[in-house]
Amino acid sequence: MQQVQVCIVGGGCVGLSLALGLAQQDISVLVLDSGDVPQPVAEHYGARVSAISATSQALFEQLGVWSAIVAQRATPYNKMDVRDKDSFGRIAFDSNELDLPQLGHIIENDAIRYALWSSLSQHSMVTLMSNTRYQTLHQTDSDVLLTLESGEPIMAKLLVAADGARSAIRQQFNMPITYWDYDHHALVATVKTQRPHESTARQVFLPDGPLAFLPLPDPHHHSIVWSTAPQHAEQLKNMPESEFNKALSAAIDMQCGVTQVVGERQVFPLTMRYAKQWLNGRTVLIGDAAHTIHPLAGLGMNLGLKDAAYLIQLLASSTDDFANHKILRLYERSRKADAQKHIAMMQGLKVLFEGANPLKKLFRGAGLSMVDKMGPIKNLFAKEAIGGDL
Repeated sequence: MQQVQVCIVGGGCVGLSLALGLAQQDISVLVLDSGDVPQPVAEHYGARVSAISATSQALFEQLGVWSAIVAQRATPYNKMDVRDKDSFGRIAFDSNELDLPQLGHIIENDAIRYALWSSLSQHSMVTLMSNTRYQTLHQTDSDVLLTLESGEPIMAKLLVAADGARSAIRQQFNMPITYWDYDHHALVATVKTQRPHESTARQVFLPDGPLAFLPLPDPHHHSIVWSTAPQHAEQLKNMPESEFNKALSAAIDMQCGVTQVVGERQVFPLTMRYAKQWLNGRTVLIGDAAHTIHPLAGLGMNLGLKDAAYLIQLLASSTDDFANHKILRLYERSRKADAQKHIAMMQGLKVLFEGANPLKKLFRGAGLSMVDKMGPIKNLFAKEAIGGDL
């Protein structure tokens, strides 16, 4: 039987960040992941990328993996350009105006996972298990017992469910969630553009959903996230390449000239999920297992990393009575409040910017233009947009 202080189920970016942070505090950790061992980034860009905020960058620096992430592929962006397709509204952010080196970085999720896993594999306080699933799960007042499919038992003082939006652990313990369908699917792809991106992240609000162009290391390549009605997303995915290129170029108003899709187009459904309960005995939820939000502001990964950072801080301070109920309740209350705020904000933006209602168009056009000219209020918007403290 293996005995550890913390067992983390799920080897995504958030779960691995938590594992590394705990190990560096001399807390023994076992990571159980059903997938393969992460590999270095491939020659072609991965479809799943994240806009990493200054706060998340600081966490990766603290964990000692930031340089390894950047050494693979990471694109700093210095400007953001946000427009409403059907009105005169526009707002722009510039890192120079905010006295920042950059607004954030666009990074492939694969690069983050590989850097974290590589660091964890060298740590004496960590046991990594890939291609491994648990068969049964039980908890007492003081411990959690998992039995792997191989029959091997694992005993831990704390179980962290980092097993994604459809968390099996959350479901097993009947931890209730609130959810709604955004009635959007996200089409993601890599595109090559005629003009360089100039380290600018672009977003256009179309009547049926936002379209984001995120800069990649090659100055003529972007990762796109097109959130739109499910049927439209499927149409876009299955369009002949030439037709898709024309539709995409028109949707972005040719801001980067003619666009050309590179590789496959993938479509993912978008659903808001918010766990009403993040704590059950000695089991806590983290990341997508606790919350998922619309990607229109790119905050999903950063919210999960904030969960990890706070849980590291709390568990590191609970050495005398490790992972006691008071500590876990503090984590639950604090992170639920932050998640609620961002879920509400994303829903409000989605409702405001979708549709062709003339009053909405006038309001959002005037509102964006006004905020763009008002320094203090614009800085507040920038703070939320980049997910950090200015």
